[in-house]
Order: sequence, then C-alpha cells, then structure tokens
Amino acid sequence: MTARTRTRSAQSGARADRRRAALAALLAGAVLLTGCGAGAQSDGTSAEGGQRRADGAPAPVPPDGGGRAAEGDRGEGADGAQDADKGDAVRAPDLVSTFALDVDTASYGYARRTLAAGRLPDPGSVRPEEFVNSFRQDYPRPEGNGFSVTVDGARVANGDGGNWSLMRVGLATRPSGRTAERPPAALTFVVDISGSMAEPGRLDLVKQSLGILTDQLRDDDSIALVTFSDEAETRLPMTRLDGNRDRIHEVVASLEPTDSTNVEAGVSTGYDVAVEGRRRGANNRVVLLSDALANTGETEADAILERIGSARKEFGITLFGVGVGSEYGDQLMERLTNRGDGHTTYVSTPAQARKVFVDQLPAHLELRARDAKAQVAFDRGAVEEFRLVGYENRHVENEDFRDDRVDGGEVGPGHAVTALYAVRLKEGASGHVATATVRWLDPRTRAPHEATGSVEAAGIDGDLWAGETPPRLQVSAAAAYFAQRLRGAETPGAPRLGDLAERADGLARRTEDASVRQLAESIRSADKLLG
Repeated sequence: MTARTRTRSAQSGARADRRRAALAALLAGAVLLTGCGAGAQSDGTSAEGGQRRADGAPAPVPPDGGGRAAEGDRGEGADGAQDADKGDAVRAPDLVSTFALDVDTASYGYARRTLAAGRLPDPGSVRPEEFVNSFRQDYPRPEGNGFSVTVDGARVANGDGGNWSLMRVGLATRPSGRTAERPPAALTFVVDISGSMAEPGRLDLVKQSLGILTDQLRDDDSIALVTFSDEAETRLPMTRLDGNRDRIHEVVASLEPTDSTNVEAGVSTGYDVAVEGRRRGANNRVVLLSDALANTGETEADAILERIGSARKEFGITLFGVGVGSEYGDQLMERLTNRGDGHTTYVSTPAQARKVFVDQLPAHLELRARDAKAQVAFDRGAVEEFRLVGYENRHVENEDFRDDRVDGGEVGPGHAVTALYAVRLKEGASGHVATATVRWLDPRTRAPHEATGSVEAAGIDGDLWAGETPPRLQVSAAAAYFAQRLRGAETPGAPRLGDLAERADGLARRTEDASVRQLAESIRSADKLLG
C-alpha cells in the first residue's frame, strides 16, 4: 500500500518525526483490519481500474493483474478468525472478492464431536465455509466437466437499521458416472499408530475403515500402507488389489498403537512410497489418517509442507486428510492438505467412516478441476459494503485470479462449494448486484476455463426465513450463523442460538435431512454451554 504524506508546515524536526511515527502506526493498524474483499487503490479507484462490463457490473480483474490490493483492505487474515466480521466491512469502491475453492468439512465434524462431549470448540478451529459445505445443496449440475454457477440470496433482519441481505454463491460439478469408468487409483495410506491413537474411535475406526475400503475398491486399483509413531515404516509397497485383498486385510489387522507422533516422518515416507509406486494415468493420492497431534520430530507444518508441495507439483500427487479423535490437530491437518491440493474430513463413528470411505472416496478419486478460484465483483451502483463469511485461509489476491501459477482448490465430481456474503445494498438499489466467476484448470490438459453467474437486486430481496425461500439457502444460513457465533463473530441478521436451533428443527422436517437435524442438536448444545 502506498501513501503520500505532505506537511503543510514543519515547525520543528521533532514534530515532523512525531507525525511520521503516527502515520506509520496508523498504516500498521490498517494492515491488521479484517474487512472482506480486496482491491482498493490508494487513490480510491477500484481494483478493476474503473472498467465495467456491458451489463454495468464491475469487470473482474483483468489477466494482467490491473490493480493491486491495498494492504489495509485485504480479506480477513488467516490469523484473525476470532475477530472476523466484528464490524469491519469492505466499503465501496473496493468491490471485488477473490478466494480459492474449498471442499473441506473437518471443522464442522470436529465441532460436532466436541459439543457432543460437552465442550465448546476452540474458536480458532471454527471455519464457517466448512460448516456450510458440510450440507447438501440444490444447485443445478453442468453437463460437462466444469462448474455451474448459481447466485441467489435473501434479506435478513436488520437490527442495526442497515439494508442487509445474505447472498449465496454456489458452484457445483457434475457427479461421476459408473465407478468402472474412472481411471484406476494408486492410494498410499499413511496411518498414525502413535499412543494417542489407542483411544476408542481412533485406530480401531481407521482399521475398520481401511478394511471396508479394501473390499470396495476395484481389482485394478492399488494400495500402499505406511505407518508412523516415533518413526515411519512401510508396511505394504504399492500393491494391486487383484489377488491381494487377503494380504492387505492381514496388514491392516496387525496395526497396533505405540510410542509418539512423528507426523513429519509419516508424511515424508508416505510421499516417498507414493512417488516410487505412482502409476501413469492413475489417480495418485496420499491419504493421511491421524489425530494430527504431532509431538516428535518436526511438529510445525512448514518443514512438512515443503515435501508435500514438491511431490504435488512434480507428480500431481494430492493429499486427502481424515481426522479422528476427541483431541484433534485440526489446524495442522488443514495446512497440510491445503499444500497438498486436497481436502480434509473428520470421522468419529462407524457410520461416518462408511460414508467417507465407501460413498465418497471411491467416487471422488478423480478430479473435475485443479487450482479452482472464485472471484465475485459487486456493482458499485448497488452495493454499499459486503462481508465474505469465512474463507480467511483461502484468500487470493485479486490480481492473481487469472495467474494459473497461483494455487487454488481441487474439486472432484459431484462436489458443491458455497460462499456466503453479507451484502448491504444502497437505498433504493435495483438492477445488477454482483457477478461471480469461477476459473479452473482441466485436470489432464491444464487448459484454463471459466464460468459465470450473476444476480439482480430482486434476486436477494425475499425474506430469508419465508416459506418461499429455498430451504437449502436457509440451511446454509443456519450453518454459517452457527459457526460465526462459535468463533465470537458478528454477522448481520444472526438470530439468537435458541431461535436458530428452532429454525434448524423446522428445516430438518422440511428437508427430511438427518444431517440438518444433527445441526439443530449441535446448535442447542452450544446454546446451553454458552449460557
């Protein structure tokens, strides 16, 4: 961020020094602000340089990266989850928001487990986008291998007198066809057998899950198995399942917990085995199953990240993280999978494990998109300010939207990604409000593609909780409001938790969705704990 300071009169060198010190402090404070969106210039012009589309929308940032984000207007930082959305919002003309897509759900799964045990989750482990993306959506699916883009929303209660709406940006991929149509898979399982995994619901659940998956995969798929405690050991090199299922079951059954947790050794050895056993034309992936409570070796993520990043870039090997345990290193697991272009989930029951390893993993071994990013451009004639709910750890600079060297998110078949924005419209606003663009690379050819969708003021003007509002939009709102409350953040239109639980109960009956009923139970548990 560049600022030019002129002194009208300098009465003394000491006074000028004080001015410069005060300005430096002011600029430093601006860097720490947690507003959403990025792209304002120091002279007040927009990040897109004032360009507009034919329909009147602000044009997404051009390929040459026109307009660099002002430091003080950058999206909520990765370190500021607890302070996010507490009133700092992006005001016009800074009306572009860019983030990498994220299909993680571990934050919500672990929060549910923690609440069921009678404890509140650590606010730093609560990521609203993972709460929202844990629920089925109603978006249309594209016919091809790209994305559909849906933008809608509804007005929220305005206790502060503002004209706020909740806007939903929904991105969806086409489900996979028959399992036999996908390429073969080469999976390297990296299993934590440290002493902490002895707790019921950890290693026993992992062994059960691997046994189920061994029976579900195809004969032409391959499995390797690495275990780690204080050191790592290769228990099974890359092995075709055809004729070897009994051998794989025996290796899995022999796993027993012991010693400390050296995640670094496990991940490094796992990637060595994956690289050595990789198969051309197959979906090569490392699957880390752990409570991620590193206490031996390199316990910080940075040293482990370097190994993951090089294997991803050179060989295209992605990382899928499965978290277990009542105590779980959520933030370490998320950082690892982000670098590995994968995603995380969390399991605590056999039913959840079956859903992940039987219903999801085999179907999602292939990818629909690599390095997928979304950019939302708001119309300055209609929008006063906006707040992106969550995605702090997935922030992308506006000018990097079309820089395909910048990492995005990996999205598989049948996935839906949702981003919610609190949007304050100008008085009497009508017409175009926002255009959402998703950009991704073809997983095989690396060719870039884009798709867009937009919304008018009338499209976000209905009452959020009215009967005609899409129920899946209401579920998304309930999940987001819940997450924001757990991390101590304020969001326009948020009901009290007791009222939100009642809303979720009604939505569970309306959708006949057991997962929404579980959401209501978790909200009610949090309400009791928060008093």
